[in-house]
Amino acid sequence: MLEELHVRSEVRARPPSRRADKAVTRRRSAVFLSVVLTTFLVASSAPTPLYRVYQASWHLSSGTVTVVYGVYCLSVLVALLTVGALSDHVGRRPVIGAALALEALSMLLFLQAGGVTSLLLARTLQGLATGAATSALGAALLDVTRRWGPLFVSIAPLIGMALGTIGTSLLMDLMPTHPGSVYSLLFGALAVQTLGLAFLPESRSPRPGAWLSLRPRIRAPRSSRRALLVTAPVFVAVWALGGFYLSLGPDLVQGITGSASSTADGLIVSLLTASAVPAVLLTRRAEAGRTALGGSLLLTTGVAVTLLAAHRDSSTALYVGTAVAGTGFGPAFQGGVRLVTANVLATERAGLMAAIYTITYTSMCVPVLVTGLLIGEYGLLHCTLFFGVFVMALSLTPFAGLGKFSAHISSRGTT
Repeated sequence: MLEELHVRSEVRARPPSRRADKAVTRRRSAVFLSVVLTTFLVASSAPTPLYRVYQASWHLSSGTVTVVYGVYCLSVLVALLTVGALSDHVGRRPVIGAALALEALSMLLFLQAGGVTSLLLARTLQGLATGAATSALGAALLDVTRRWGPLFVSIAPLIGMALGTIGTSLLMDLMPTHPGSVYSLLFGALAVQTLGLAFLPESRSPRPGAWLSLRPRIRAPRSSRRALLVTAPVFVAVWALGGFYLSLGPDLVQGITGSASSTADGLIVSLLTASAVPAVLLTRRAEAGRTALGGSLLLTTGVAVTLLAAHRDSSTALYVGTAVAGTGFGPAFQGGVRLVTANVLATERAGLMAAIYTITYTSMCVPVLVTGLLIGEYGLLHCTLFFGVFVMALSLTPFAGLGKFSAHISSRGTT
């Protein structure tokens, strides 16, 4: 009798232990995936402070710099539209592994770059790797943690962009004779992460349809289309602003402050994205629609202050406006992501993340390319004014729609 009770007690004790082990594994996977996603975004913004070096060494214009940046964004889009949903069919790990290898190769090309052609090639490979990685990593994060996945997806790009620009700037000041040292460090980090991927459990079983999934298309699930339509203007406003800072931010800093410091170049982008992180953390439990609305309002206010800074050549107003815009930048995007991913199925996550990133990277690319082409005709100040008005108009456009959609979601108890 005692032996029977002992056996029963052991059987009852095992499931909680297995559940605890599974929870620990999921947490470790979430941390690893977040670090890898952040590394890709660090690498994406790392060249920004170096643009001034490339301009001086290779006699590039601001328009050429925006083309280099635009090629990167277009390459990301190509990857998102083709392999964006591939991990839903072949699993997350194969896609992430291939993206890590391609990103590491792009770092080697950056190190060997001797002109605009090699720079364009490196940016192209980097864009393809980033596009493949972001959808797979975002979907994998949603696989392992439905509660924290949207938060990680929202803040990883912000942290990555901040670390990439300020890290490169500091390395340039510490080692001015080796301005590309950041690429060596990133190559090492990517190599370590490739090894770590071997210990990551696969979160999505393979299923048929891999070849068909490569057809270029945006795969927004039916359950998320209304939310995506309502939040799309916010996504465009947020990431168009991010693209402007990543490509033309150094020129704006020099035009307003007269400073040619690499640290100042990196600081302006880092300030935009770093100020978004605490705002995201503070609003992560707030209702998603209100979070997106509040973020849009702050973004509009910050851009208005930045435009005033450009008009009056005020460096103080420039940094204040950038910080305020960044405070809205994070919640606006995070609130939108939470609304869009609220009811999506597990088998549709990579496709949905690819759709979201397609919108964001198109927004980071097209408006900046147009602005860069117009600078030669109208000048940086006027183009900054046009761009700022465009961003403010978009961020305010969905106010009524977001409010109504948020109320609808709340009435169903899904936020």
